[in-house]
Amino acid sequence: MTDLLPPPTALRMLGAARRIAKRLPGFLQSPLRVLWRRLLNSGLSERTRYRLRIAAEQVVFEGQTEVHDLPEIFHYWSNRYLRPKFESFGFSNPDDFFLTFAAQSLRDSTQSAPTLLSIGSGNCDTEVRLALGLQALGFADFTIECIDLNARMLARGRELAQSAGLVGQFRFVEADFNRLNLSRRYDCVVANQSLHHVVELEHLFGQVSTALLPHGRFLVSDMIGRNGHMRWPEALVLVEELWASLPESRKYNHQLRRLEREFVNWDNSGVGFEGVRAQDVLPCMARCFKFELFVGYGNVIDIFIDRSFGPNFDAEDPADRAFIDKVHAIDEAAIHAGTLTPTHAVIVARSADFAGATRCWNGLTPERAIRDPATSGVRPAVQS
Repeated sequence: MTDLLPPPTALRMLGAARRIAKRLPGFLQSPLRVLWRRLLNSGLSERTRYRLRIAAEQVVFEGQTEVHDLPEIFHYWSNRYLRPKFESFGFSNPDDFFLTFAAQSLRDSTQSAPTLLSIGSGNCDTEVRLALGLQALGFADFTIECIDLNARMLARGRELAQSAGLVGQFRFVEADFNRLNLSRRYDCVVANQSLHHVVELEHLFGQVSTALLPHGRFLVSDMIGRNGHMRWPEALVLVEELWASLPESRKYNHQLRRLEREFVNWDNSGVGFEGVRAQDVLPCMARCFKFELFVGYGNVIDIFIDRSFGPNFDAEDPADRAFIDKVHAIDEAAIHAGTLTPTHAVIVARSADFAGATRCWNGLTPERAIRDPATSGVRPAVQS
């Protein structure tokens, strides 16, 4: 465990401050976030700023027993539009994605006891479901190594594995993956919604590239949009146009606990590491790996189906469904035309000497999905 992890006293103090702040109304929370950003941008040393960010990251997640919960309107959208894309490649959802390609890596393995690595495992719920799925497919002698910064989340993961009768097939490692040094070789590496929290992407991808066995796969489901999950200017124009058409009842931000009459292009990276280098995930991967599969999706739709504003929409209301259908159509058309790039992707990456072709959705290759911050974002239309 790296010496940059904050001491328990600092975590307890930050945790208490966050619990108090969360009980405050939204209009009082916003100034506190501004003060925190100013502290991080003050004359503190880089080491101290990093320790403060780590402390904030740990405090944010240590009490979260459900990390991947999403509003019902998200599930309406994903089942209607995202699932068919996934099914064209042989899986139905992210869990099925991880199981499908992890199983293929184990089939390709020559190891008597294959090892899988999960980076940023959190509560390890995805990993336990993966282990159960692998067992159901007939795999018995494998180990899943779960790495996370947060000791409390890993403890919940251990309890979950024990309750499933799987604890003997897991290793739990508390570590900062920005400083990770991998000493083992792995048949498969999994990163589920964790890479957008990583500052040292180049270091981490270098470690994964070296640790991955020749037949191995690096399986990623993550966010690849602008840093802090902000909208790029070309997407912001569309969001603001749609926002202007909505009643105030659809403009309440449930995460920040405030009404946003005008859409706020909020930077989520100002407290911990949320989206800190999201826009660099895909280009950094492209420099370190080859792609066996790339499915990019979503952009403007994120705003209306995620945790902040998604709860304002009723998945059973025909008018709300029609609005989500409209936003999805705008997204798809703009991504196809080259005026928007996707903010999410599922990726099967291979070592640099992989010679196979990249499978992708509707001509959207990894290269086309990279949004260069130095450009306007407009590119030629995707060729199907």
